[in-house]
Amino acid sequence: MFKLTDHQSSNSKKMRLKSSRGFSARIYEKIIEYVLFLAALASVFVTLGIAYVLISESIPFFKVVSIIDFITDKQWTPLFADAHFGIRPLLAGTFVTTAIALIVAIPVGSVIAIYLSEYAHPRAREILKPILELLSAIPTVVYGYFALLFVSPLLQKIFVNMTGFNMLSAGIVMGIMIIPYVSSLSEDAMRAVPMHMREGSFAMGATRLQTSVNVVVPAAFSGISAAYILAVSRAIGETMIVAIAAGMQPNFTLNPTEPASTITAYIVQVSLGDLPHGSIGYQTIFAAGLTLLLFTFALNIAGHFLKKKFGERY
Repeated sequence: MFKLTDHQSSNSKKMRLKSSRGFSARIYEKIIEYVLFLAALASVFVTLGIAYVLISESIPFFKVVSIIDFITDKQWTPLFADAHFGIRPLLAGTFVTTAIALIVAIPVGSVIAIYLSEYAHPRAREILKPILELLSAIPTVVYGYFALLFVSPLLQKIFVNMTGFNMLSAGIVMGIMIIPYVSSLSEDAMRAVPMHMREGSFAMGATRLQTSVNVVVPAAFSGISAAYILAVSRAIGETMIVAIAAGMQPNFTLNPTEPASTITAYIVQVSLGDLPHGSIGYQTIFAAGLTLLLFTFALNIAGHFLKKKFGERY
């Protein structure tokens, strides 16, 4: 009978060993794929679970309070004898503080991002960027007391009639807090712009500033817009700064020098109380939380479409 030579036998063993290793590698890759898929699926289930809790707990509230009154009423006094359930005072406080924060964070963060990406020496960037990102690691309760005890007294020297609790100081400090979100993510997006686009602009005689503003920023706008949307969502969801510095009075006002309450501050206020589970006052926190979830969801959807639109353009 035909017999394999030693050389052929050795090759056959090597092929079997290689095939075994290839099979093990494929099994390992499949396991990793399933683990990553389950991790991604877990985030989806968590989001759905949060939405389910808010919706299921809000349904009994809206059986008692009509959605029209909830949207149109200008008073929010759910814990008073003469109860009103208009969400507009809380929305006004949320939007005013968020707008002030964005007025501070977006220009400052964008300028810092342009400097770090286009002007800073690599060594300076390595030092400045981690220091800047430390701002996001400071506890928000510290920011709240900073706004109440330092920023508000300074502002009272300018606005004499302004009270200690006000939306202006809370919004300014919130803006300082979210600067790293804008600057870091925007700088990463600008650094990802291919160098040949800058070189082409320089070859046409453009200055570094003109190249940064007219070439790099538009090309990176999909990532920059994502940074802006993240900053907006972070500002809307901030709790401790507004709870400490803005006061907890649900006033329907757009004057930033007056105290007001935001949706998150109200949720904190009621959650720390002794309201019985199932009462109408207790259910208001879920209705307010559902409103906040819908707004942040709409912002993220808008950010997704902006990123897709500008990403395709550039």
